[in-house]
Amino acid sequence: MMHTFVAYVEDLPGVLTRVASLFRRLNINIHSLTVGRSERPGLSRLTLVCEASAEAGHRIRASLYKLENVVDVDDIAKDPAVTRELALIKVAASPSNRSQIFDLVEVFRARIVDLTSESLMIEMTGVESKIEGLIEVLREDDGRILEICRSGKMTMRRGHHTSSVLRAMGAKTEDNVDADTEPAEIAVEDAVVDPE
Repeated sequence: MMHTFVAYVEDLPGVLTRVASLFRRLNINIHSLTVGRSERPGLSRLTLVCEASAEAGHRIRASLYKLENVVDVDDIAKDPAVTRELALIKVAASPSNRSQIFDLVEVFRARIVDLTSESLMIEMTGVESKIEGLIEVLREDDGRILEICRSGKMTMRRGHHTSSVLRAMGAKTEDNVDADTEPAEIAVEDAVVDPE
């Protein structure tokens, strides 16, 4: 099964090496790894996707938590979450086929972020299958794709807020309620959710 681990790690040299070394020792391949700044000063948010059994998933989480400079770890694979990936795709474009590529970009709700006389660059954000669909269509014309750059998966749990998030939102939390395990009771009736 696929596991998605979200870890908060200290912004210090060598942390990523320790994480990669752990997976090498466990002989588990990392499918996706994304690291960036988080809402917590001095901490980065690491999102890591790998395939392992349920038992191995528990072992990975415990091992990650024991690593130096790792502050918090959560496996959110089974929880409702929003997952996105970013792709930059550079394709060969000439005046004769440029309008065709523009139409294709519009169909996939992507956008053109760079344009030269010989090529153009497409930026697309979405689920993995949507990005794969665009790449598959572009590959139908041999030689059209010149370069692809993709981010790892970025995932955020839906409807579940930790106590630090609740405090940032200004919500009142009772001392006898563990806000890390209880979903926040926030009205989202009028919220618009992107089905992608």
